[in-house]
Amino acid sequence: MTEDRRRGGFWRDNSLTLAFGGAFLVTLAFQAVAGHAEFNEQLTVDGLQPLGFADYLTSSDFAVDVTENWQSEFLQFFLYIFGTVWLVQRGSPESKKVHKTGPESDQEQRMGDHARTDSPRWAGTKDWRQNLYSRSLGIVMGALFVLSWLAQSITGTAAYNGQQLRQLQDPVSWAGYLGTPDFWNRTLQNWQSELLAVAAMVVLSIYLRQRGSPESKPVGAPHTSTGVEG
Repeated sequence: MTEDRRRGGFWRDNSLTLAFGGAFLVTLAFQAVAGHAEFNEQLTVDGLQPLGFADYLTSSDFAVDVTENWQSEFLQFFLYIFGTVWLVQRGSPESKKVHKTGPESDQEQRMGDHARTDSPRWAGTKDWRQNLYSRSLGIVMGALFVLSWLAQSITGTAAYNGQQLRQLQDPVSWAGYLGTPDFWNRTLQNWQSELLAVAAMVVLSIYLRQRGSPESKPVGAPHTSTGVEG
């Protein structure tokens, strides 16, 4: 390996994570700026004093706008990870092969006696550690969804009550907020968009191609090829 390849190894080897992580921070910053402007416009309409940018960043209004999107994303991946264990779509690279539904054998999954020298340590165990590790991705995604949903509901309650007080109306409890149209409108509009995006990706990848992407089949692969990445 050349010196140039060694020096560029970290950035090249982690470019996907770094690119999307950086894009996330940039869009979060722009969201904060746009949200702050919109929030202050509403305060002005209500005849109240505008809020400083730093105060807005620590407000429940900013937090609920962020967390309501996070929880829908984690829900999408949680459902997709567990759903693709049993559900398939013939012709889609987003699906595994039609005859491989289910959790598959220990040999196929390189678990227990079939673990290799380079396999994760817990994959070679035969107790609770193997059971936990073999489902760890879905469990963590599910936990992140629950935590972000909880954060959304708590910050949403505070933001909703702030609006109630500005309109001289009584605040509601956390349980009461969970039954309001505001909470479910925020929640369901994100859920339906994420589920639609997944369904569109699964179906469109049957017939359309993107050369060089692992999310696509090879350009010349038949439409009926399933679980084949480009």
